[in-house]
Amino acid sequence: MKSDQPDWQARLRHFQARLKATLHELTGPFAAFFAQKQVKAAIEWLKEPVYAVALMFALTTIIAQPFYVPSGSMEPTLAIGDAVLAAKFPYGYTRFSIPDPFGHGGPTPTTRFFGSDPEVGDVVVFRLPAKTSVTFVKRVIGLPGDRIQMIQGRLWINGHELPLAPAGMAENEDGNGYFTQMPIFTETLPNGRKHIVFKKQWDGVMDNTGVYVVPPGHLFMMGDNRDDSCDSRYPVDVCGVGYVPEANLVGRAFIVIGSVDFKNAAGLWEWPFQFRFSRILNRVR
Repeated sequence: MKSDQPDWQARLRHFQARLKATLHELTGPFAAFFAQKQVKAAIEWLKEPVYAVALMFALTTIIAQPFYVPSGSMEPTLAIGDAVLAAKFPYGYTRFSIPDPFGHGGPTPTTRFFGSDPEVGDVVVFRLPAKTSVTFVKRVIGLPGDRIQMIQGRLWINGHELPLAPAGMAENEDGNGYFTQMPIFTETLPNGRKHIVFKKQWDGVMDNTGVYVVPPGHLFMMGDNRDDSCDSRYPVDVCGVGYVPEANLVGRAFIVIGSVDFKNAAGLWEWPFQFRFSRILNRVR
């Protein structure tokens, strides 16, 4: 037997009233709790820091993020203890663009949003192929299809030896807080960009190599401290780098925002006295 329309509407109103009463019964204690003056005051007090954290998270995901330099592989461009700011937008975004304070890592993303390719000579922050929870900073030396080789300590790209001009001496930190004088050279890349490198020997382990052909979708990275850098010259199963997928890019390092010579500090209390003011706002070239 079918119910007429007035009967159906009455049943619907009765159901809605029961549902409203049930929801009120369930949410009533919560509403009463949040209606208390002390709770309202606490929420108002928390709003500002929560908004600040949310804004900072958004900015470090989309605009720029600071990264700490723990090794000397990029000396003399970057020193141990430098904090560099990396712009996130030049190469597009993947989930690796999101700050990862807990080091979750994960597989390499398959796509980049708003992606664009780096230029040879860019100093980039990227996720380590062998362990994507770890970030490295190196210089882009080869793009997809490029042929890279080291011959007697000199860098060759696509069959051409790069000009390498002496540029004096500078202090090199060995990672244990000790400093030695190291020769500096100015290297000129095929696109005309110049940068300085450390080089003290010409017959080291990676001073004479075969030809590396950079695969599609990958990059060839090298450190400016050519005799002490874990980079693309080594297979991924040796030191974790190898050819770096473009999707592993996090950002382009462009400025030093702070630097502490913590290796020569006896403890945290001495860090303020080991702050390198001369490195603040140095551009990363």
